[in-house]
Amino acid sequence: MQTPSRPAPEPDAGTGELRLFHTAPHACGYWPDREARDLVLDPRDPRLGDVYPQALRWGFRRSGDIVYRPHCGDCRACTAVRIPVDAFVPNRSQRRTLARNTDVDARVVAAERNDERLALYRKYLVSRHPAGGMDDHGASEFDQFLIGSWNEGRLLELRLHGQLVAVAVTDLIEDALSAVYTFYDPDVVSRGLGTLAILRQIAWAQRDRRRYLYLGYWIDGHRKMAYKRNFRPLEAFDGRQWRPLTDATP
Repeated sequence: MQTPSRPAPEPDAGTGELRLFHTAPHACGYWPDREARDLVLDPRDPRLGDVYPQALRWGFRRSGDIVYRPHCGDCRACTAVRIPVDAFVPNRSQRRTLARNTDVDARVVAAERNDERLALYRKYLVSRHPAGGMDDHGASEFDQFLIGSWNEGRLLELRLHGQLVAVAVTDLIEDALSAVYTFYDPDVVSRGLGTLAILRQIAWAQRDRRRYLYLGYWIDGHRKMAYKRNFRPLEAFDGRQWRPLTDATP
């Protein structure tokens, strides 16, 4: 994710239209042979926190203080998806994940960095993204990428016998949760902690009587995104409205 390709103007004291910018072309993070661009809300606008809920409904996503949506010239592969949590029913594999992790405790805490969370984050990146540009992230990158300065965020911590094994960075809006990023201990990958984190976020949204869990972008045919189709029902934003994403829906 890049910052806007030209400097954003100074905000006009919260009045006027919200400005949008294109990033400069950059390498696609999902398809190495493609070039990507993003549509970005003015990062200096003081109203970002107020418009963020609507931006999520329009298929945008948060990364640090940047609210963006892929807007590539010849590609529309990235599809924003969300789970209507009251209709969600875990499948057999997800029920096994829940049963396998009854000894994992979950708690919601303030969105803050500490040494334990930073160490797990770095361990995850070194394992999952070696030499990918993120494996050297430190404290400042943790804060800039995950925490943000204007959003209402929380961390869902998963602990196994007291040891931190996963963190799901989660934003709160009026009627939904947004799953921003999840990192976990690669040494216990067999437990399916990524899936478990989403299941616990769904349960959290249900307890709080929130309607949706936003999952970011799904890409048809991309193996790293395939897991999102396992959460049913799933809704997709087609650029105009949200609609059910079925097996017959591209």
